[in-house]
Amino acid sequence: MNGKNKFLKLIIGLSILALMLSFRFLPHPPNVSPLVAMALFGGGYFSNKKFALALPILILFLSDLILGFYPGVLFVYSSFLLIGLLGTRLSTRFEGLKILGASLGSSILFFIGSNLGVWWTSGMYSKSFAGLIQCYTMAIPFFRSSLVSDLVFSFALFGIAAVVLRWLNRESEILQKPQV
Repeated sequence: MNGKNKFLKLIIGLSILALMLSFRFLPHPPNVSPLVAMALFGGGYFSNKKFALALPILILFLSDLILGFYPGVLFVYSSFLLIGLLGTRLSTRFEGLKILGASLGSSILFFIGSNLGVWWTSGMYSKSFAGLIQCYTMAIPFFRSSLVSDLVFSFALFGIAAVVLRWLNRESEILQKPQV
């Protein structure tokens, strides 16, 4: 991929993420959000892995400046960092089973990390093993919407990127072919 296409790929990736970020500020059902999918996509899409891992944290931080911070923020940010790391194992090619597995893994990572933060910081549950189990048990009903949301948004992000990159590569090949 030449320099122009690398720049276009960056612009496309950032545009897709900006569109998804707008969902955080729009009314939406509880636990329906593209953020987990954005972290997974960023890890798989951007070749600069430091950028790929920092971007979701930056997006969260900037939006939390507007929406407000919460006690378990470090647990949530850590979860997104791990999800981004999982995303680095993916490629920009649309590979359905890999995306399915990574999306499921991301949902589970976020469930574990965010609810650990709720247990640790909220005071809603006793600081015991029983309290931890109660916290996770109480969170199970919310997991379904998160899981479906993560799957839909992950497939949408990777799918859009695959279509646009395929189109970019086709256009590049057409431009490089000698005209007869």
